[in-house]
Amino acid sequence: MAPSVSDNQCEVVLVGCGAPLRGMGWYHAVQLLGGECPSAVLCYVVEPWFMGAGASGPGGPEFAEFQKKTEEDFGVEFYKALEELPPVPEGKKRMALVSGRTADNPKLLGQAIAAGCSTIYLEKPGAPTVAELQAMKQEADDAGVTVLMGYNKNVTKYVKKSREFAAAHPGSHVTFVSNNTYENTPESLGECFERNAEGMLKNMAIHELALLVSFYDVTVENIESVEADADFSSMQTLKGPSGKEWTDFDKIKFTVTTKTGKKVSVQADRCGGSVTYAVVTDESGNELFKHTMPDEEDEANVSVLEAKYPGAMPYFFSQDPDYVTVKEKVANQCANGVEAEGIATIDTGIETLRVAEYLKPLLAEQLGN
Repeated sequence: MAPSVSDNQCEVVLVGCGAPLRGMGWYHAVQLLGGECPSAVLCYVVEPWFMGAGASGPGGPEFAEFQKKTEEDFGVEFYKALEELPPVPEGKKRMALVSGRTADNPKLLGQAIAAGCSTIYLEKPGAPTVAELQAMKQEADDAGVTVLMGYNKNVTKYVKKSREFAAAHPGSHVTFVSNNTYENTPESLGECFERNAEGMLKNMAIHELALLVSFYDVTVENIESVEADADFSSMQTLKGPSGKEWTDFDKIKFTVTTKTGKKVSVQADRCGGSVTYAVVTDESGNELFKHTMPDEEDEANVSVLEAKYPGAMPYFFSQDPDYVTVKEKVANQCANGVEAEGIATIDTGIETLRVAEYLKPLLAEQLGN
């Protein structure tokens, strides 16, 4: 029997757990099992890879150990496919948290709807292409199912404080900076390019594009111009573990100007470190304000989490409170009908992907690729 769910809670089906310490799904599970989202109870984990072909490969034994402990300690039920889930109990709501490979999402959304999920939380970018995400929206609309997106940076402190500062200082300019901790080697970046085959703009920098869509009126139709910073930016063609070559940005910086007169910049670096931030500058480019993630307040929490989960991906810890906020808001909407204020909808997700697809060839051309 799966864990019981009270009247003000929903069942959660985690789809795509991934390997312990590595997979985003695993960290979602850790937070849910820790009781950090009061409106949500993790009842089921669906893991097609590690309960199938990946069981004996890298990460497989660690997943099996996590499964055994989670079944024993919490009563969570593990399945290889969504079709195997039992029916939703009478009077309860079920939410799917889809955190697998982006390419699998169109199929998984349909399966989650068939499994009785009334709310679906999709990790970014939702689908590999705009057309697929639009089809998924139609499928969900036809079934009366709500789809919300895991764009956690929409609810972060550093974004909120930077936007507030810029609003109080006319003529100022905001740059959103996203960093990650890959080693600057062909092997490390090649593996990254292959695993995130949708590319930098649809993967790492998609969070920043969602901020532009959510807060700066950025749509494909409203973009006046985009200008790449050629001095900062870099695009490489590298071999992945499979031997196949992949071409992607390892770092990119650009400024978007809208037809409605807004201007905002994005900078993303796969090898830039573990600190993400927003900076506000004046018309001469002088820094007026900067807020980091994690900030000093968050650092204490990061230290605790590092000690608790040694070897886990560093970005889990710096964004820990924001992951909780998004999950809880989505779960509260599912269980109690409370509007998930500030959470990106699938419509935001579609426009964000449209912007990513529009910008990539423009930026690549400016960089001579």
